[in-house]
Amino acid sequence: MSRSQAATMPMPHWISAFLEAQAAELDAARNTLLAYGRDLNAFAGWLAYRNRHFADATQNDVESYLVSCEAEGLSSATRARRLSSIRQLYRFAFEEGWREDNPAIRLKGPGRARRLPGTLSREEVEALLAAAREHPRDPLRATCLMELLYATGLRVSELVSLPVAALRGDPEMLLVRGKGGRERMVPLSRPARVAAAAWLARRDAMQAAQTAAGKPESRFLFPARGRDGHLTRQSFFVMVKELAARAGIAPDQVTPHVLRHAFASHLLAGGADLRAIQALLGHADLSTTEIYTHVQGERLSALVHAHHPLARAGTRDDKA
Repeated sequence: MSRSQAATMPMPHWISAFLEAQAAELDAARNTLLAYGRDLNAFAGWLAYRNRHFADATQNDVESYLVSCEAEGLSSATRARRLSSIRQLYRFAFEEGWREDNPAIRLKGPGRARRLPGTLSREEVEALLAAAREHPRDPLRATCLMELLYATGLRVSELVSLPVAALRGDPEMLLVRGKGGRERMVPLSRPARVAAAAWLARRDAMQAAQTAAGKPESRFLFPARGRDGHLTRQSFFVMVKELAARAGIAPDQVTPHVLRHAFASHLLAGGADLRAIQALLGHADLSTTEIYTHVQGERLSALVHAHHPLARAGTRDDKA
């Protein structure tokens, strides 16, 4: 397509072409594509209101858009993500020959605060697991989900979409397909394997009944009705909140992602190597994992205060 043709193409078509390329060439995850789509549609709407188009937007336009986002009260993280989406769109347009430049390439986004991830104590995790075992509707599934999450630190999207084949045969290691299609092996704890075996027996019985009724068997460990065919992230999120309330923990402090943080923090506090945790979490870059070093810092600080002679109360005064 020529540059002049691209200039007359509706902006939604630009977005669709970009998303198709991301899915085909980079194997971008569905949630990533949805985020790109939301960000670019918001920018397209802003441009259209000003009779502008992706094809003729300038650096000043992109800067003005980011200023308007800040005026709306959007967080720095959201604004940084929107700029990244715009930059990726224009990189694609440049490579396709639709633009001669990338008007967003020289812009610096707002700094993203590096927040320490929320986490839970071991006692709180135990309380959540106990609540799962007493779940009023489906304790076997709830226990399996929670044991697997805490034992492996999976992303919630990885957990709910696990294929049933991954847990067949009581494996000691779980093969996980993560972001960008990258695969990694994660060890399974004994409690997680016991919970998985109990859930598998119940799941298989339910699937056999459905098959007898003429319905196809699901390939997922946690099958559910709906377009995806497996338990949704939203449903699991709600379940975790319910378990938190039953465990006597403030629900607003507990999410599936917080349990992933607990997995990493508790491993590090127990002496695990940061590189090993990086591999278990599926982080492409070690810098992403380094946010957990606050746990290591607390442990080392406690070690110094407990054992260093100058840190002991009264030591210096006694020698004076």
